[in-house]
Amino acid sequence: MSKSLRLALAQVNATVGDIAGNVRKVLSACGRAREAGATLVVFPEMVLPGYPPEDLLLRASFVEENLAAWREVAGSARGVTVVAGFVDRDGKGRVYNAAGAATDGRVLGVYRKMHLPNYGVFDEMRYFRRGTDPGIFTVGDARVGITICEDIWVRRGPVAREAKEGADLILNISASPYHAGKWEERRGLVAAHARRSGLPVAYCNLVGGQDELVFDGGSMVVAPSGEVIGRAEMFSEELLLCGTGGSSGGGPVASIPRIEEEIFRALILGTRDYVEKNRFPGAIIGLSGGIDSSLVAAVAAEALGPSRVLGVTLSSPFTSRESVEDAHALASNLGIRLLDLSIGDAFAAFGRTLEGPFAGRAADTTEENLQARIRGTILMALSNKFGEIVLTTGNKSEMSVGYATLYGDMAGGFAVIKDVFKTMVYRVSRWYNEIRGRDVIPARVLAKPPSAELRPDQKDSDSLPEYDLLDPILKMYVEEDKSVPEMVAAGYPEDVARRVVTLVDRSEYKRRQAPPGVKITPRALGKDRRMPITNRSNG
Repeated sequence: MSKSLRLALAQVNATVGDIAGNVRKVLSACGRAREAGATLVVFPEMVLPGYPPEDLLLRASFVEENLAAWREVAGSARGVTVVAGFVDRDGKGRVYNAAGAATDGRVLGVYRKMHLPNYGVFDEMRYFRRGTDPGIFTVGDARVGITICEDIWVRRGPVAREAKEGADLILNISASPYHAGKWEERRGLVAAHARRSGLPVAYCNLVGGQDELVFDGGSMVVAPSGEVIGRAEMFSEELLLCGTGGSSGGGPVASIPRIEEEIFRALILGTRDYVEKNRFPGAIIGLSGGIDSSLVAAVAAEALGPSRVLGVTLSSPFTSRESVEDAHALASNLGIRLLDLSIGDAFAAFGRTLEGPFAGRAADTTEENLQARIRGTILMALSNKFGEIVLTTGNKSEMSVGYATLYGDMAGGFAVIKDVFKTMVYRVSRWYNEIRGRDVIPARVLAKPPSAELRPDQKDSDSLPEYDLLDPILKMYVEEDKSVPEMVAAGYPEDVARRVVTLVDRSEYKRRQAPPGVKITPRALGKDRRMPITNRSNG
């Protein structure tokens, strides 16, 4: 029979490298947990240095500062037991992903992570040594076993050992990055451990944005039956208070958002933290009157507040009157600032400059890309002058197949929707209008065929398969590594599948030069998918 504890799971937003700031967050939460009557307060993985610190871990001074932070937290814990993630170091200078437990100024023990992920966005074997021993310490009359993130993603990990050695409660402190639907995966995993061990399992996850990653929180306490008896909100800081003695001792159980809401909130958090943590005063977005820039503007307005967002229309001779009207309507609906500029004169000047070298050659994508590059130049000039970051508007469908212009619409500091397929862009946009109760994104933007408007009567479908066909093929190839024969077996036309695969492979050089953006799928274009640029492999 497990012994009951009053837990506080401190789901905080740590910043990589801001060790002093992270310590302040930890100590503040310790105080609030103590005042709320908690006996044990638990923080996420690597909460003191921030996660992932990457090559900062190669600096001895960084590791030492983090160790000093752990000593400060351990020495300051009074009236409550604290468990917090930090970087430990042994006598030979080897470092470990670790969790320390302390109370009343006394360190109870340090656990070193035993299973190091080295796939997807994770690269922990580059930095850390594996721990070898389970970690169990005593709080009151209860024995508590500690695990760290990946430790619970392996079935024969330390949970079973700690249960066998007499733990009454299992803790897992995590920095688990978000992708759509991942909370349900975690719930199933934690519940399975609880049922197999016959013990309650408390899972404390990091929250916040760090470069391309979003940590979504969703911390939880699961009873031995597998029932979730306490669950924190996703995408926000929270101190979740919960008992461990059964469902009657549970705390609040937050609702699970639908997938469109999850994605929108992830985009908001990732964008807000990238802008705020890198100290940009605001954001600039080129507004085309299309669906992608409309969604990016909505995310930015929600993330930063409308007054910190500047939309810019950059009309060319091929921009329709309706597109400009839709951009104005969107800006008005969101309450963001709007600047109307034209690229017509600049485009004509470039045409005159290139008239000689281009003599005798018909207009083609060169002139289309030139328009995009003029727009990128203007947006970056505004960014340089006012210090605000340019948010690019390309989606995952476009980035996958190279339907984007280097140094043009790819120019900017952060790519908000680079991991959102076009079909999902529409779904999230419709959801946003629905929950706002009005067409914040104008209805015409959602209804008209997508177009780059770089030549007369242009439509995306002139160059690409329809997105309803393109996106599932891209998902199979980019996210699941499926072959063309497997796509054909799934019912997709072979000629279309081969064309899409070729486009994806040929566009790797563009993606390598793209700005970072929010990861919302299991396999994003970036650290998740590391393909050589020079590559003659057949998809």
